[in-house]
Amino acid sequence: MKETLLRFNKKQKYMFFDYETCNLNLVSEDNKPWQLAFIVTDLNKTMDKADYLIKWKNLNVSKEAAKITGFNKAKYEKNNVCAKKVLDHFEKYLYDPSIIKVGHNIFGFDFYMHNIHRKACGKKTDYSYVKNSLDTVCLARAIKKGIKKQKETDLVSWQYRLLNIRERNLKVNLQQCCKDYDIEFEAEKLHDALYDIERNVDVFKKMIWDIEV
Repeated sequence: MKETLLRFNKKQKYMFFDYETCNLNLVSEDNKPWQLAFIVTDLNKTMDKADYLIKWKNLNVSKEAAKITGFNKAKYEKNNVCAKKVLDHFEKYLYDPSIIKVGHNIFGFDFYMHNIHRKACGKKTDYSYVKNSLDTVCLARAIKKGIKKQKETDLVSWQYRLLNIRERNLKVNLQQCCKDYDIEFEAEKLHDALYDIERNVDVFKKMIWDIEV
């Protein structure tokens, strides 16, 4: 990613994405993503939008995950889509180097869920797109702590360092980011993948005026 002010680059394309998963334990052996939503946009118009329920055999969504994400078994069974078809559509944009990937906690969660998705579809692990990605959790921490990215610092390393900052009063979840930027939201809809990325787009539009990456 070039050292430019994204707020002034009207031609830049982004893909915002979010996975919802069947288990709160990321490393659980039977953990799989059951929902994936993504939006491809230049922050003014939308080029593509998708909201998939991902089809798996013997999907086992834990009670805790179902409660948080609003998993509905009847809706899932009626509307699920082949996992490989979902992956192919998603990766059409994910591995496009001209598109910046954006998400909330993607460095801490969604990158790993994507590769679980890949492996379950018989593909090898591939994190090559990470170098062209921005995590709004990391950016929110940088803004609140006044931490600027130095020119000589690698973007990925900088974000991982920010991800590891843990302070009791440093709140950067999506709900808090919406509050910080006066963005309306319905708390009961959070953790639906599509609703989350729509709010994430709104947050990012305002956030890029507060930070340079």
